[in-house]
Amino acid sequence: MSMQPAATARQRPRLWSRRTVRLRLTALYGTLFLLSGAVLLAIAGGLLVGSSTTSANVNAPPTNAGGQTSDSALTQARSRIQMLEKQLAAEHDQANSGISQAVLESSLVALGVMAVASVALGWGVAGRVLRPLREMTAATRRFSADSLHERLGLSGPADEVKELADTIDELLERLEGAFVAQRRFVANASHELRTPLATIRASLDVAVAKPEPVPAQTTALAGRLHVELDRIDGLLDGLLALARAQHGDLPGRTTLSLDAVVSATLATRAEAITAVGLTVRHTSSPGGAWVEGSQELVCRMVDNVMENAIVHNDEGGWIQVDTGTHGPLACLTVETGGKLLNQEQVQQLIQPFRRLRADRTGSDNGAGLGLSIVAAVAEAHGGTLDLTARAGGGLRVSIALPPAHRILSAGDPV
Repeated sequence: MSMQPAATARQRPRLWSRRTVRLRLTALYGTLFLLSGAVLLAIAGGLLVGSSTTSANVNAPPTNAGGQTSDSALTQARSRIQMLEKQLAAEHDQANSGISQAVLESSLVALGVMAVASVALGWGVAGRVLRPLREMTAATRRFSADSLHERLGLSGPADEVKELADTIDELLERLEGAFVAQRRFVANASHELRTPLATIRASLDVAVAKPEPVPAQTTALAGRLHVELDRIDGLLDGLLALARAQHGDLPGRTTLSLDAVVSATLATRAEAITAVGLTVRHTSSPGGAWVEGSQELVCRMVDNVMENAIVHNDEGGWIQVDTGTHGPLACLTVETGGKLLNQEQVQQLIQPFRRLRADRTGSDNGAGLGLSIVAAVAEAHGGTLDLTARAGGGLRVSIALPPAHRILSAGDPV
């Protein structure tokens, strides 16, 4: 599975700058461990303090309840014993206090060490659990209109992740069926629409070519119908090209030189350029601009751009064409002179059947599909189309495509 990356693809944010599921699970594991450890430490500390208090009460020296005195020797002995017992009790309390403090400090250190260990362990466990989801995400990103026949095919126990993968596979199957049905419809519609158009055209030719004199009105009507049939043929070709580009149908993929395609297009339209007295300048960077894609659609894209530049121009105007590699992209830029245009309206030209006012071209014969086909073809090849209204009047059309990775030879056109 392969899919050309978009020229203006957004960079994926850094791991620590976004709240991923793995990061949230790790924080949850660490927080739960800290809370349970703190509760356990508090219970142990309470039991230790209670044990020390009980021991101190048990070891407390007995008092002389009778208050009676005996001989002086016995009294001195008892006083000595009571003093020793108090001293021992004080030393016992001090020892218990030191042990409690040492146990508390050791417990806090152990809790800190285990907290760090729990975070590291939680990070690893979360990554292990989420690995199938990452694999599914990477595989889903690689799917395109040309690879809908492939499936995730995730193996493993019948859990929630397996159920999600199976659901995505079912969705891909339905999408594949829809794409196949739509492409079949486009192909059938093309055939069915061309047949009656050809019949009408042949009938007109036969009617006009009859040996008996044909009325002038009939000849004029036939000519007008031929013009309208040509418009319908052009509209049909545009719709088919737009549908194929939007569906990612790229037949005949090969490596192309944008400079050679532009030169061939200009040669083909030399008569139309001369008819309106346009001045065309074509410049290219050293090495040229090479792209990989459908030769038919790329040539159609360049032809539409040049047609737009010729038709939507002032008589005696100019066209500047630049091809080359700018950064990581192969670029084609076409600038024309003309009247001042509104940038908001210009941006809408990539929508099908969107046109500016008729006085921009002096006619209203366009179907409004030219630049929408250009945008669809550029997107199908992983590129972008940018339309800019020039400050001095006219339009700048910029196409950026991923370059073809190849080594130029001496015989390559540039």
